[in-house]
Amino acid sequence: MKDKDGTDLVSGELPEIVRKIRARTPARLLVGRAGAAYRTGTQLELREAHAAARDAVCDELRCEETFGGALVEKWKLFEVFTKAATKDEYLLRPELGRQFKEQARAELLRRCSVGNDLQIAIGDGLSVSAVAAQVPALLRLLEEGVRQRQWKMGQVFVIRHCRVGILNEIGELLRPRVAVLLIGERPGLATAESLSAYMAYEPGHSQTDAERNVISNIHARGLTTEQAAARVLNLAEQMMRVRTSGCRLKEGAAALGDE
Repeated sequence: MKDKDGTDLVSGELPEIVRKIRARTPARLLVGRAGAAYRTGTQLELREAHAAARDAVCDELRCEETFGGALVEKWKLFEVFTKAATKDEYLLRPELGRQFKEQARAELLRRCSVGNDLQIAIGDGLSVSAVAAQVPALLRLLEEGVRQRQWKMGQVFVIRHCRVGILNEIGELLRPRVAVLLIGERPGLATAESLSAYMAYEPGHSQTDAERNVISNIHARGLTTEQAAARVLNLAEQMMRVRTSGCRLKEGAAALGDE
């Protein structure tokens, strides 16, 4: 950015209104230029952010590597696959990420109990980086909230090559009152570590997107894991009370954690 005489201004010399605007958004606003192009520093930041986004999408979620042995042991995490055999197939054919392999169905029925109040699954989605960064803290907070509410919580598991629609198959197999899918969001140039929590009341094969709720933008510069856990738990409580989810259910003050 330049002053009225055309002189470049450093960040400390920017007008207060500009500093306030830049403090409120990760967008690269008023970052200055070199001729008609970005400055070298800005251009390098963009290339780094683009590389992080590509890595987040292309990386594979592997329990031990992504979470570490201690967390896998604590939660007894195990992996199941959708019908998308590879990451490339998953990206090219989204419908395959909404269905479990037959072996996965058998494994879930063998290792998970049925009919719990809350069933949490972890899906790679479009950002393994988001799953690695947000899930460990979020799981701990959700477990604490479930214990306080005296709910029955199902065995947590990991889904490889996963799309949001897999919630319906989770519902058909394990029949929870509320199913929660923690899944990596499509990364952008502001962050590659944004997680979403998709939720549904008694999901089944006939359920549509309109019958699900989502709490999104869970990351360091967005919704904190503490805020996200409060919203997930309060929204689940609402779902159980009114026996529905999706567009017919709106988050109230309690669900937003404002009380």
